[in-house]
Amino acid sequence: MKEQKGVGRMWHLYKMGGLTPALASMMGAQNAQQMAFIRSMSKEQRKDSIMDQLLDEMEVVVFDLETTGFYPTNGDEILSFGAVLLRGNRIVEEQSFYSLVNPKRKVPKHITELTGITNDMASDAPDLMQVLHDFMEFVGKRLLIAHASGHDKQFLNSALWRTSKVNLTHRVLDTIMVAKWLEPELAGYGLDDLLEQNGIEITRRHHALEDSRMTAQLWLRYLRRMLDRNVATLGDLYAYLSKH
Repeated sequence: MKEQKGVGRMWHLYKMGGLTPALASMMGAQNAQQMAFIRSMSKEQRKDSIMDQLLDEMEVVVFDLETTGFYPTNGDEILSFGAVLLRGNRIVEEQSFYSLVNPKRKVPKHITELTGITNDMASDAPDLMQVLHDFMEFVGKRLLIAHASGHDKQFLNSALWRTSKVNLTHRVLDTIMVAKWLEPELAGYGLDDLLEQNGIEITRRHHALEDSRMTAQLWLRYLRRMLDRNVATLGDLYAYLSKH
């Protein structure tokens, strides 16, 4: 009987005020506010076109995720978010993002060895909803850049859907695509290969923030080469990438 009353109250709140009051009743005010923010950002992002923005002026966010494995549909979870802000041709050093995430599961031993993230570190970290909200707030409406972005997009999309029932509407540019266009002769396009090829110091791999910083430096190297080829806007860049 209590369960029926709860469902009735939820339906009444939904009819009176929409989704957010109903969710606030069900999942607590803070989580509901975080969900509402993520949903509104996804909706707003669809309205704006960034293709005419100048590459040497636009703000972009380079990001990376560390995860417990490769398959979010098979129980793997995000372990950490890292991101840096670029404004045109420089890294905004004072604005970066890093947080561990509590995956609510054991961290596999080989992942601890790879990332340095232990079970104790992960269990003390904030929940996914909190970190996802803070990450999306940091990103705003900016273009996202990642290396081998398919992995990161898959996990980010899964997290957005599970927490907020939205898909990622931000455009994500993959530095591998840019590398294959600008450096078609290379044998490999792993991050280590490209960092070495471009004379970028490898600091700490498989740490979300450090990988983001190194990928950001790689992007800046490529940006100079793109501007030399008169690729001025994001639209220009996508036009070239679509041909290769």
